[in-house]
Amino acid sequence: MPIFYQIDATRRIVEARGEGVILIQDIIDYFDAVVVQGGLPYPKLIDARGTDFNINDEEMMVLGARVSAYAQFGPRGPIAIVVDTQGGHDFSRRFANLGGARRPLKIFRSIDDARTWLQTAPTL
Repeated sequence: MPIFYQIDATRRIVEARGEGVILIQDIIDYFDAVVVQGGLPYPKLIDARGTDFNINDEEMMVLGARVSAYAQFGPRGPIAIVVDTQGGHDFSRRFANLGGARRPLKIFRSIDDARTWLQTAPTL
């Protein structure tokens, strides 16, 4: 799986790193792991530098439905996505608008800036 993640209950954070080409099933598997392992309310640091998102419009709609469904599970932590390409930024912007999700999400070019923001970002 090209998404590697750690859910740290002690620090109350999810850290994920993408590698190579990311497909819809990779994202769904990551979502499922976060929900099952209780990480939904934790802040999430997603390092998408060096990744290529191969997700079409229909698959984005599937992700949108998933994001909408997660609203019933209670609070969701803020998401900081770190990208290094315009394609990564474009995908992240589309993801930010999925399913009417109401959670803090910000896109960064610097992992240090993303970590700093997550320390003060609210949980919804």
